[in-house]
Amino acid sequence: MTALAIDIGGTKFAAALVRPDGTMVRRAELPVGHDPAATLVSLVSLVRGVGADAGTGTGAGELSGVGIGSAGPLDAVAGTVSPVNIPSWRDFPLVGTVSELLPGLPVRLAGDAQCMALGEWWRGGHGSRSRALLGIVVSTGVGGGLVLGGVPYLGPTGNAGHIGHISVDRDGELCPCGAIGCLETIASGPSMVRWALANGWGDPGMPPDARTLSADATRGVAVAQMAFQRAADALAVAILSTAALFDIDDVVIGGGVFGAGETLLTPLRQAVAKQAGLGFLRRLNVERTRLERDAGLYGAAALVLKENR
Repeated sequence: MTALAIDIGGTKFAAALVRPDGTMVRRAELPVGHDPAATLVSLVSLVRGVGADAGTGTGAGELSGVGIGSAGPLDAVAGTVSPVNIPSWRDFPLVGTVSELLPGLPVRLAGDAQCMALGEWWRGGHGSRSRALLGIVVSTGVGGGLVLGGVPYLGPTGNAGHIGHISVDRDGELCPCGAIGCLETIASGPSMVRWALANGWGDPGMPPDARTLSADATRGVAVAQMAFQRAADALAVAILSTAALFDIDDVVIGGGVFGAGETLLTPLRQAVAKQAGLGFLRRLNVERTRLERDAGLYGAAALVLKENR
């Protein structure tokens, strides 16, 4: 039996067929486009390789179920999603839409960062040692997910692990969510760039984005380095707060901003080590994702393939 895994991102959709042993049989991705629902139908057809009739829900074959990881916010109870970067999808009935495409198959929904964490636990080599794993996606926003005892902890509404909205600075900025000083206001790519620009960073000949900021930090530009240090310090506070609650073994971090690699990872590890007090917090292992962009697909598949663990 095979799971159909779907990863709903803000700029692209990806899907794959994944077997119980973790073999990815087929993978495809498409840009979101002007009609995301039509893109979803095309993607399901493409990855299953069954032609246009996939849109009618025929030819399910040996599929055992569908797992979906989606950018949020989402409501796993209602099966709806409202990805920030897809304005036309507000309370979009994603589970119902996929169920209509593939009638009779169970459909499981979780956040994209939750699926990233589960994918890393299952296929990233952490499952043999991690009883509790925290996955974090640092990108346009900051998302997170928890795997406890090999099982994703999603919470009653499906939003557990939303580390980006842990308050790390009570005197900080107002977050779009309405709270003050959320991690996302310091550690997301746009927040880091905004802070750096306000403190004198910028080259008229280069785009003011996280990629350029990372390059400048790597070559020693002080303001760029401070932006990454601020992000690392804030991430450390949120990570240690989560670890204190759940006794975490491993923290795995991915996302576009973490393409900076050691520019962010080194100060983050140093900040965690400096701020950790209790002994069980000092054992935390913090590293980059091993599965890169496929972590979410493996996690979405695991929602189906590992649901009875």
